Amino acid sequence: MTKPIAFFVHHQGRGHANRTMAVVSEFARERPVSVLTADPSLFDGFSRDIEIVPLPNMIGAAVPTPRLYAEPTPQVMHCVPLGLTPMRRTMRTILDHLDDRGVGLFVVDVSAEIALLSRIASVPAVQIRMHGDRSDIGHVGAYEACVGMLAPFDERLEQDDYPAGLRAKTFYSGGLCTSVDRVPERAEARARLGLDPTREIVVAVTGGGGSGTPYAPLTVAARAAPDALWLTLGPTHREGHETDFANLRELGWVPSVTDYLAAADIVIASAGDNTVHEVARVGGRLVVMPEWRYFAEQTRKAEALVRLGAAVQAPVWPGDLQGWRDLLDRARGLDGTALRSLYAPDAAARAASWLEGLTDALWDGAEAASLHSVAAE
Repeated sequence: MTKPIAFFVHHQGRGHANRTMAVVSEFARERPVSVLTADPSLFDGFSRDIEIVPLPNMIGAAVPTPRLYAEPTPQVMHCVPLGLTPMRRTMRTILDHLDDRGVGLFVVDVSAEIALLSRIASVPAVQIRMHGDRSDIGHVGAYEACVGMLAPFDERLEQDDYPAGLRAKTFYSGGLCTSVDRVPERAEARARLGLDPTREIVVAVTGGGGSGTPYAPLTVAARAAPDALWLTLGPTHREGHETDFANLRELGWVPSVTDYLAAADIVIASAGDNTVHEVARVGGRLVVMPEWRYFAEQTRKAEALVRLGAAVQAPVWPGDLQGWRDLLDRARGLDGTALRSLYAPDAAARAASWLEGLTDALWDGAEAASLHSVAAE
């Protein structure tokens, strides 16, 4: 019996959905797969046969009364406002789906509350691991409730303070990057993009999960290194007082991020999972500038990258010329080897194999379930 695997996919940015698609693509074709998400459009064009289950979008939903709004959040949970009809519908939809499909494993990417819900509903769950300060009882309880955790990164990036017992439950897939296009040599990439073959090029890149790369610090950077060409990929955040410079260009979303990363001498990037592994895949020199995230997720990942010698970092975006020059000099001292070693080409396949193997092991002998009984408490 091939038990179905279901995924809960958070719809902030594209990273969670892209990671799910990369892993699901490696599943056996006979494995039934479903995805529950508040933004089904994230899976438009996905070629693998899966069932998409739309969920209400609870972000921004209004609590109906001041009295309900004033109720404190229990420490064991993170986001559980009271009186929300969309939240009840979400939980009901999830439970009905798990029950109707006889789901064998529920992969949660990410929500501590939904991982706990899965355990309460007697459905085995796996939580996708993320970096951050997650020693609160909400996270620890969710991790303990799961049958395992999937970390889509190299074990060397693990935090020193992550509990040994939970680490033992974690499968490290290696650095999972959802980009699959070929990585060109630098000269080829520059020729393809029409860029100067000899000029120093610095590329600043960010994904769609935040407000974008702050543009004002880059204007200072462009002045600090006027002979370099500075390119921004993805969204940028302007404050309204910036002065533009000829050696600083905003490109927005581009067809192939890989070409620009391969063309760059230095990459400045946030510390998002996929962003870091995209740079690792090309072996670039990385300046990691973490974006604000709950539980200091990107800050802790940036610390791990710097500890391994895979990146350099400034405490804050430099606001002066010398600060940028010093940061660039440190970045030029990187050779990309440590960062490149954190990328695993087979990470998605390894993750898929582990999830399917875990599901099969959990349900092996299910036909004989009538031999077992649960004692009433």
